[in-house]
Amino acid sequence: MMWTRPQDLRVQLTRLWERGELLRDVVTGNIRFPLRLTLKSPSSADITGQFDAVRIWVAELTRVNYLRVEWREVHHRVQGSQKLPASVWIDSIDDALNWLDKRSDWQRFSRLLEITRQQHPLLLPWLEKRPLQALMLAAEWSRLLAIVDWIVRHPRPAIYLRQLDVPGVHSKFIEAHRTVLAELLDLVLLAGNVDPGQTGIARFAARYGFLEKPVHIRFRPLDPQIRLIDGLSRPDVALDADSFSRLAVNVQHVFITENEINFLTLPDIPAAMAIFGSGYGWEALARALWLERCAIYYWGDIDTHGFAILDQLRSHFPHTVSLLMDRATLEAHRAFWGYEDKPLSYDLLRLTPEEANLYDDLRDNRIRKGLRLEQEHLGFGWVRERIDQLL
Repeated sequence: MMWTRPQDLRVQLTRLWERGELLRDVVTGNIRFPLRLTLKSPSSADITGQFDAVRIWVAELTRVNYLRVEWREVHHRVQGSQKLPASVWIDSIDDALNWLDKRSDWQRFSRLLEITRQQHPLLLPWLEKRPLQALMLAAEWSRLLAIVDWIVRHPRPAIYLRQLDVPGVHSKFIEAHRTVLAELLDLVLLAGNVDPGQTGIARFAARYGFLEKPVHIRFRPLDPQIRLIDGLSRPDVALDADSFSRLAVNVQHVFITENEINFLTLPDIPAAMAIFGSGYGWEALARALWLERCAIYYWGDIDTHGFAILDQLRSHFPHTVSLLMDRATLEAHRAFWGYEDKPLSYDLLRLTPEEANLYDDLRDNRIRKGLRLEQEHLGFGWVRERIDQLL
């Protein structure tokens, strides 16, 4: 049978709930009821051929307490005059909630809505847009509103998130709810109190004027004559990005490598420094404008991600030279070839022609599928020889 059964009608109502439509009506004041549901009923042929099944189908519909049935009279040449459902209705939101067993959720959302109307009516559009998410956050909603209220009263506070003093709220709570807090704050804060250039969840603190945890840059001089600390030669040092940008040292060559052992074992080089890379993201290093006067060499893995990181570094320091990321190095270490699990496929626009050719061979699997050579597999003698040639 293709006739609409009571469970099919309940599914229609459930879809309205799962799309947030019924809760959205609470915010907008939309009057949806009485609500007519879609009904597919038996045909005249069904009455002739499946008369008992039709009677059972009618009985099933009439047994559902939450449905109102409108009837139509059918005159059949065999069965005579028969009454069949013409349409079915849910007359009220109460009937809908009772049938779906959602009354407690409805009441919880209604309380949440009333609190928001009283404390922060500018947030009502968010409740209209995301009613089901709001319902899931009902237990935390009062704390979220308290955070929003504090930031509205203390815009761009220039403190760390951990210093935000709201009763019952800890920094981990804020960290866990940054996505929803960002959407709420964008609705209530004045435009001048939001930095539109800071986007993404990782930039939450900067967007709303909180202090960010300092990014540290780890480095070590490769020249024993460079004295950062009295009595220590070539110390392994980490400075916050601002302090690193203010360094006043006699450095002419900077070697950036992504592997810690390579960072620690680079040979002595006059007027040189090694920096331990951090993969994607060079904004902190870019603050050190004195690096623009240095020769910069980047040593990464020979794989698509290695070349992408090089490409990104050149967006800040276009004069960067790749080191040990060439075809000769790849061929000389064939015994150590590995596999790159998720290679990149997009174009990189800041590579030299030689680098671009090798990158294309890697991303297009022309040498071998998923080929990579990790930098830690390079022989130290090969590394030392190439650096000597470079300098």
